[in-house]
Amino acid sequence: MNSQEILDDIVAAIRPQLGKAGAVANYIPALARVNPCQFGIALRTRDGVEAWAGDAMTPFSIQSISKVFSLTMAMRLAGERLWERIGREPSGNPFNSLMQLESEQGIPRNPFINAGAIAVADCLVTCGDDPKSEMLALISSLCDEPVHIDEEVAASEAATGFRNVALANFIKSFGKLDNDVCTVLDVYFRQCAIPMNCLQLARAVNFLCRDGSHPFSGVQVISARQARRINALMLTCGTYDAAGEFAFLIGLPCKSGVGGGIVAIVPDTLSLCVWSPALDASHNSLLGQKALEMFASRTGLSIF
Repeated sequence: MNSQEILDDIVAAIRPQLGKAGAVANYIPALARVNPCQFGIALRTRDGVEAWAGDAMTPFSIQSISKVFSLTMAMRLAGERLWERIGREPSGNPFNSLMQLESEQGIPRNPFINAGAIAVADCLVTCGDDPKSEMLALISSLCDEPVHIDEEVAASEAATGFRNVALANFIKSFGKLDNDVCTVLDVYFRQCAIPMNCLQLARAVNFLCRDGSHPFSGVQVISARQARRINALMLTCGTYDAAGEFAFLIGLPCKSGVGGGIVAIVPDTLSLCVWSPALDASHNSLLGQKALEMFASRTGLSIF
């Protein structure tokens, strides 16, 4: 497989479509200013071969892609105890919905919707020493470059995150949040405000195609069993209420963010990141999804 040629062909096919459909995430002011006419793609194989094309080196806000890393940390710290407070089923509802929390007694349906990620952040506050620094250290190690928190985006998240505040307080009202709501939300808002580029993210999630082993050192980040479980959750829950469509069209575990990024895993083979800021109605990157569909079709790579 000539990875570079495939990525170049995808960029050539996507570029004429930039700016013609979709919209950036305008409910977060710091993201509303992002130019929608951008597209990047990058991959890293299990053996460390890398390829990238388009705007793959342009940093963007990773947003909900950060939930992969927070879940990884929580599984390392809490193990099976994590699932006493969080489910593992697709929600079928928007990522910031409050409806299911009422009927399910404050237990979020899965760790990739906002309520679930807030519950994961609560676990990190309980079990970790300094969750924000520990997350930056983990991601920096995984991509072999330092990453940081974009303070403007973090402040923008906190100033407009009324629904997330409601979700956290609702979970707290059921006795399912152990720590102060403001402390937990600070961890959550700041993890979402990390800027990275496509190549950095392709590297950072590469441990999920390597049975949990670090992409550079080879040390186990999580166990092979835990890596399989994260991949399973990405497939069934990683793209909001469009997970079924992603499985049908692409057939790979994916995790998206409203910054326009999507990471994808081909187990035992490679990790991939695409980015284009304009989103569809499900808040997934419109052209990112098309690019992943093209990649799966061109390479024949799928978990099915």
